[in-house]
Amino acid sequence: MSQLLIARRYAKALVESREAGTSLDAIQKELADIDALVRGNADLTRLAQDPLIAPSQKAEAFDQVLAAAKVSDVVRRFFRAVAQGARLNLIHDIVTAFNERMDERMGIVNAFVQSPQALNETQSKALATSLSQRTGKTVRLKWDRDASLLGGVKVQVGSTIYDASLLGQLQQLKTRLLSV
Repeated sequence: MSQLLIARRYAKALVESREAGTSLDAIQKELADIDALVRGNADLTRLAQDPLIAPSQKAEAFDQVLAAAKVSDVVRRFFRAVAQGARLNLIHDIVTAFNERMDERMGIVNAFVQSPQALNETQSKALATSLSQRTGKTVRLKWDRDASLLGGVKVQVGSTIYDASLLGQLQQLKTRLLSV
């Protein structure tokens, strides 16, 4: 089973197992803090990744770190289960999957935009508005520079790609000319 699929299952379990009175936003904030803590600490990264440390030892050590960081009981119990299941190495994937699930619940979709140069504020707003109208969801733009596009933009929303780049248009023209 793929690591991402396993991480998504853990994220789903966390969403479904939260206690009454515990907001998902609070859990999301704690997960972001824990993710940053693990990324920023070489010892915690080693603890999460090392397959030679017994899962029960990982669970105990990680729980002590979370207790010191004053993390909620819900999140502590969740990570205890993750560590005991020998999946603490998936911590970053679990946080990403949880964030994706939260975005889905709030009707937010990520749009990955490629262009040869950065879009200005007006262009970004216009693109986000247009994509929001097409998808019916709030769009969060993530930009990446791709000089090979020559001009225009290429946008991926989920599995759909909108190619309004000069390179894409030239390739379409080439295909039409060769098919004649």
